[in-house]
Amino acid sequence: MSDTPDSAVRTYTRQHRAAFLDDLAAWLRIPSVSAQPEHDADVRRSAEWLSGKLAETGFPVTEIWETPGAPAVFAEWPSEDPEAPVVLVYGHHDVQPAAREDGWSTDPFEPVIRDGRMYARGAADDKGQVFFHTLGVRAHLAATGRTTPAVHLKLLVEGEEESGSPHFRALAEERADRLAADAVIVSDTGMWDENTPTVCTGMRGLAECEIELYGPGQDIHSGSFGGAVPNPATALARLVAALHDADGRVAVPGFYDGVAELTGAERALFAELPFDEDTWLRTAASRATAGEAGYTTLERVWARPTAEVNGIGGGYQGAGSKTVIPASALVKLSFRLVAGQEPEHVQDAVRAWAEARVPAGIRHRITFAPATRPCLTPLDHPALQAVARAMGRAFGTKVLFTREGGSGPAADLRDVLGAPVLFLGISVPSDGWHGPDEKVEIDLLLKGVETAAHLWGELADALR
Repeated sequence: MSDTPDSAVRTYTRQHRAAFLDDLAAWLRIPSVSAQPEHDADVRRSAEWLSGKLAETGFPVTEIWETPGAPAVFAEWPSEDPEAPVVLVYGHHDVQPAAREDGWSTDPFEPVIRDGRMYARGAADDKGQVFFHTLGVRAHLAATGRTTPAVHLKLLVEGEEESGSPHFRALAEERADRLAADAVIVSDTGMWDENTPTVCTGMRGLAECEIELYGPGQDIHSGSFGGAVPNPATALARLVAALHDADGRVAVPGFYDGVAELTGAERALFAELPFDEDTWLRTAASRATAGEAGYTTLERVWARPTAEVNGIGGGYQGAGSKTVIPASALVKLSFRLVAGQEPEHVQDAVRAWAEARVPAGIRHRITFAPATRPCLTPLDHPALQAVARAMGRAFGTKVLFTREGGSGPAADLRDVLGAPVLFLGISVPSDGWHGPDEKVEIDLLLKGVETAAHLWGELADALR
C-alpha cells in the first residue's frame, strides 16, 4: 500500500479548495474551441495558460508541442527514485462549441457555481478532469513529505480531441521517446453516477464509411422507366436491410473475427452495477431496447461490436410527390469495435460485403474515414487494480468496473508506447458533456484530486 495518509490528503485538498476552483475558473474562461477557426488563438492561449500553471504547480519541465493544427502541452516531473515507474497522464484542453443561444442558462465561458456545481463549457470535458491532477500531485507531496512524485510523472494534454484528434497519432509517434511510460492514465471519462465510483476498463474502437450508389445519369420518370432500370435507392435499401440478421448480429462475413468474448467474471461485474433499464431508456429518449440477442443492454453498448446506420438518403425529399427514379442514393455507416478486432480487417470485410451486393447497372463508391482502435485493460492488471485502490481510498467505498461505448485516442497511446491504458475520471452522466449547462460536481472533482494524490504511491508499488 502507498504511504500516503488519507486524512492528510483530504485536509490538504480542503485547505486549497478555493484557490483550486479559482484557477480552474480562469482556465474555463478561455474559449478553446478547436472546431472553430475563429478560436485558434484561444486554443493557443489555453495551452500557454496550462503550461504556465503546470510550471507553477512544480513541474520542472513544461513545453508546448506544435502540430499542424492546435498545440498540445507536455509536462514532466521526474521522481528522485531512479527505479520509479513512469506514468503518463493524458487529457485535452480543447472544448466543444458553446453559445448562450444553445440553451445555456448563463454564459458558457463565464463559470458559475450553483448548488455545489460549477457550470461552464469544459468543466467536466475535459479541463476539470485534467486540472485535478495539479492539486492531486501537490497533495501527494504534502501528505508524504516527498519533494518529487513517487512515480516519474508526465502529462500530455492535446488541443484537438474535440475535432477528432487528427494529428494526435503522428504527434505520439514523433515524440514516442519523450512519452515512453510504463502505464498511461486517461482522465477523459466518467463514473457510473454520483454514488457509485467506477473505473472504466476500456473503450470501443470505431470504423466509419459512406456508401454511394449511382444509377441513371439523372433523376428519371418512374412511369416511363420504372421497373425496367435499376434503382439506386432500392439497391441501397436492400443493402441496409442485409446489414443485420434476425438475431441482431452484424451479417458482414468476417466482422466478428478476433472478438474478445466476455468472461463470466466480467458479466458478473457488469451485473453488480445499479442499472435500471427504464431510466436508461428515458435518457436514450427511446421506447424499447434492441440489439444482439443473448446480451444485456450494458453488454451490448460496452463489450459487443455494432453496426449502425447514421444517415440515409436519395431521391426527392421535399413536400408532395415527385415520381422519379433517383440518380443516386447514400448511406453513412459506423462500426463500433471491441478488443480483438482490427479496423483494417473490418474495413476490408465491409467493402467486400457491400460490393458483392451492388446489382448490375449500379456504380458505387465506398469511402472510409480514419479508424480508431479499441482499447481494453485486463481486470487483473496490477496498474488497473492500483487505480481502483486509489479511488476506493478517496471515496471510502467499493469501486466497481465499467467500459465506455464510445471511442477515443487512448488506443493510439497503447499502440505507440506499448503501455497499458487506465482510465481515471470522476464525471457523471448528468454533467452534460457537449450540451448546454455542462457542469462538474465540485465534491466529485475534489474526490478526483484525492484519487490522484493516492494514485502515484499505489502505482509505484504496483509497477515495480
